[in-house]
Amino acid sequence: MSQQEPPDAPEDTPQGDPWQAFSQIVAGVLLYGGAGWLADRWLGTSYLVAIGIVIGAGLSLYAVMKKFGHVPPTSPKK
Repeated sequence: MSQQEPPDAPEDTPQGDPWQAFSQIVAGVLLYGGAGWLADRWLGTSYLVAIGIVIGAGLSLYAVMKKFGHVPPTSPKK
């Protein structure tokens, strides 16, 4: 008995693991939020952690959209 391969997904279906996208966003927020927290402790301020979280979320969302958001162009319907 031979194993059957799964059928190919349609071309407009996004490819990738949603957990990878989620973990990338969380990692960006934690990394830049942590850097902001360290900068707050070092400089004696109290606002850099919020700026770090916002920048981390923005950059990680951009990276996720760049990696997973590509939809190939569709051919015109006749």
